Amino acid sequence: MKTLPALLLAATLAAGPAAAQPTPIAPGYWETTSQVISPFPTKKTEKKCIRAEDIDKFIGGSPNRHYTCTYPTREVANGKIRLAGSCKTKNSQPVPITGEGVFTRDTLRLDAYVKAKVGGLNVPVHARTSGKRIADTCPTETAEK
Repeated sequence: MKTLPALLLAATLAAGPAAAQPTPIAPGYWETTSQVISPFPTKKTEKKCIRAEDIDKFIGGSPNRHYTCTYPTREVANGKIRLAGSCKTKNSQPVPITGEGVFTRDTLRLDAYVKAKVGGLNVPVHARTSGKRIADTCPTETAEK
């Protein structure tokens, strides 16, 4: 279950804007919290510098090299997010994932629902990622991250 917050973050970040839409979030210093609501609660909070040139990568990619996500249904517009697809690691089968949420230029919240396989059983998982821009500029030591 430790990988589920990362999987949720992958879903959040891969829910990129539709073509020709304005950038949905503002660059700056962001704090994100990824949590599994059920069945086994976990919570992780991180801070990250998002530069203007990194927004597309931040929104359109996985949080790390372990996940590949595809979203045949991906709508990010007018402050709302809706997605449906799957994520997988290099050596795993795809895991179905759906999500919906809201965003502003300074905030993001996405609730996702994953059907994870645990010991051969399908376990419904509810996870949430929320984020907020905490500064217009990043601290000097994080500007290169």
